[in-house]
Amino acid sequence: MQGLEVTVLLGIALLVGTVLAPRLRVATPLVLLVIGLLLGFVPELRAIELPPETVLLLFLPVLLFREAWTTSLRSVRRSLRYIVPMSTLLVVASAFAVAGVATWLGVPWEAALVLGAAVAPPDATAVAALGRLLPARTFMKLKAESLTNDGTALVLYAIAVSLLLGDQVTPWSITGMVVLSYVGGAAAGIAVAALAYVALRRMNSTLTINLTLVLVPFVAFLVAEIIGASGVLAVVFAGLIVAWVSPRITTATSRRAADATWPFGVYLLNGALFVLIGLEVQLVLHEISPSEIGRLLLITAAAWIALFVVRYLFQWLFSPFSRPAARSSRTLRHRSRLVSTVSGFRGAVSLAIALSVPITTAGGEAVAGRDAIVFVTAGVIVLTLLVQGPLLPAVIRWAELPSDDAAIEEFELAQRAISGAALAALDELAVEHGVSDAVRDRARREGYERLELANARSIARLRAAEAQQRAASDAIDGDDGDGDDADAARMGPVPPGAIDDGRRPAPQLEMIAVSDDVDMEQRSPLIRHSETVRLNLAVLERKREVLLRLRREGKIDDLLARRILASLDLDEIRARGLEKAGD
Repeated sequence: MQGLEVTVLLGIALLVGTVLAPRLRVATPLVLLVIGLLLGFVPELRAIELPPETVLLLFLPVLLFREAWTTSLRSVRRSLRYIVPMSTLLVVASAFAVAGVATWLGVPWEAALVLGAAVAPPDATAVAALGRLLPARTFMKLKAESLTNDGTALVLYAIAVSLLLGDQVTPWSITGMVVLSYVGGAAAGIAVAALAYVALRRMNSTLTINLTLVLVPFVAFLVAEIIGASGVLAVVFAGLIVAWVSPRITTATSRRAADATWPFGVYLLNGALFVLIGLEVQLVLHEISPSEIGRLLLITAAAWIALFVVRYLFQWLFSPFSRPAARSSRTLRHRSRLVSTVSGFRGAVSLAIALSVPITTAGGEAVAGRDAIVFVTAGVIVLTLLVQGPLLPAVIRWAELPSDDAAIEEFELAQRAISGAALAALDELAVEHGVSDAVRDRARREGYERLELANARSIARLRAAEAQQRAASDAIDGDDGDGDDADAARMGPVPPGAIDDGRRPAPQLEMIAVSDDVDMEQRSPLIRHSETVRLNLAVLERKREVLLRLRREGKIDDLLARRILASLDLDEIRARGLEKAGD
């Protein structure tokens, strides 16, 4: 088929899947995968192949960069005890377990090891697409694990392919591969992120800033590939670093443009990838001899079960070395491990690894077991997506994992902290920017109103949580009469002019009038508008400084800081006006 026809077909498939998924109450990637499988029954459409270099060089850098960008660096640091063994030792254990099962069922050992390397790592994009129902902390741990385990799998794949092709592999060569992959990949990512930092600091145009950000993942992957290191780790390191420093080296308009375009572009790539996986599975299925399908289906089911069992047992064995959550019982930890096990989806990276296996050796002989590798890998991907995907919501409901309210509390803390800091600095900022008292007092009144709104929302949430707890325990508590005073203490500072009668009515603020003896020019709307813009921008800058300080001190999460920063960016764009904010 022609390229335009394929593009239109993928677009229609994406549109149909996006429309059907909410109505069927099924995750969109699952619907797209089924659409790809159905399209594969058309012989002409099975000719649409998925070149492995397309996944590794076009899809993977963008998808990994976006996932790294939306990963909390604080969560990664706090969960290193979980992430490091799960992204290294578990991948190795899973690969050898699958290789052992496949060898027992008749696959040559070398080919079985390649198969194990292909299906061992959970896929970052699949986890991100299907794991949204998980508690925030569990989701972030799985996401960080799946971002880094591809590097381990690719090192295993290189070793296994060398054995498959008859090359000599020594312990020293394996050690060199591992060191170069991890250290070289991290160094390449850090170097590219440093270059991006230097370049972005000198840019003010929204277009040039976002073009630079698009280039970062491809340059990081390319540099790592040139030196023989892990392109996956290079992209992940670059994404984490650039995401951390971006608030200080990019503009509000460029950040809003990126927040609008990146999710849509990633959705298109991710959706097209799931449709292409379905088509590729059909192609592999029709290329296998019918006499071999039964045995390969058995190997597929055995490999999938082995991955499931190994993942659960590995978490159980390493539980003494992890840091359990406070007040977590043995039953809760068991259920949490089971949820994590069901969340181990496989995706496009596994299929790309399998399709990258050479067809022939250097001597021109066919590589033994290649068809089995591709077929079983595709089958495992389908099983994890179409069985574990629909099963995950039910397992999450059964597990009854405690809700994670830390994000809400941190968000409220940050909102009150930055608003309070801005109000405290208002007089100083007004003097510094030559703002009149009338404009300053109006800004103070609006600031107090926003602060009161944030406090009221916090109290409403606390009251709702307390009501839920009382309903759950079927206990009816009497009113002790002190609630209003306690609420008043939590409401924060009272703006000037508010009535203090022991209760908290809506703030009653006196409007500040302009006396008749002030020169008319001082009351010009243009002058007042100019002063308002200058003061608003100074206040927003002070809020941004406090927000980034809270993030740096670890008091709020990176993703929450980014969420609040997006709101401040919108306020800045409104204050400047579209003409001045745009490029």
